[in-house]
Order: sequence, then C-alpha cells, then structure tokens
Amino acid sequence: MDGVNLISPLNLCLRLAIWFLLTSDLSVVNIVIGITIALVLPQGRIQRETFQDWLNVIGKIILAIPIAYKEAVEMILFPHNGEEIVRERVKPGRTSGLIFLDIFLITFTPKTIVVKYNQNGWYQVHWVKRE
Repeated sequence: MDGVNLISPLNLCLRLAIWFLLTSDLSVVNIVIGITIALVLPQGRIQRETFQDWLNVIGKIILAIPIAYKEAVEMILFPHNGEEIVRERVKPGRTSGLIFLDIFLITFTPKTIVVKYNQNGWYQVHWVKRE
C-alpha cells in the first residue's frame, strides 16, 4: 500500500484516549467526533512499533502509579530543596506515540518532569531531590 497513510490501531487508541480525557464525554456523538479527529490528524512519518513496545510502556505506567503516591508522600513529609536537570536518551527506534508515552511516564511522578524534548534523541528532565 505505497502512498497510503494509515493510522496504526495503537496510535488510534492513544489519540482516542487523549480525546476522551480532554472531553470527559463518552456519548456516541463524541465518540464519532473523536474517531474523525483521530483519523484526520496528520500521521507524520510511518514507523512500525511493536506491540511488545506498547505493552512494555503501558506496564511501566501501571507500575508508576504506586511510585507516584510514594513520591508524593515523601515530598509532603520531607523537604525536597534540591533540583537537577539531566539529559536522558530516548530509546532508539521510538515512534511519536511511544515518545509521548515515555514523556507521560517521566512526568507522571511528582519528582520529575520533562522540560524539553530534543529531536536529536534526548529528553531534558527536571528532578526534585532531597538534600
């Protein structure tokens, strides 16, 4: 299918999930609007991601939930006066959907946030640390 720009089912699900989180509406009309927008948005370059990569990132996000609560309690109980900005390398061969999930995963925990994504394959991550 040369020249045909199809959206992968995983990217479609990601776009719909973001749409439903933004609208907080699961009505039939909103679902149709969400699917239409997900299909009309530009796809960018086509890359193949593996289902295993998606499962791996989703598993890490699920594991990050208790870590986020732990970090939040630590920040409440103990002062975190230090901070640091570090560069983290993007895993090679990541699609835009997986890069988005990586950024979401880093930013999900209260002690870290991605400040900048460099197209050359780096994240700048701001860390809050205990001194």
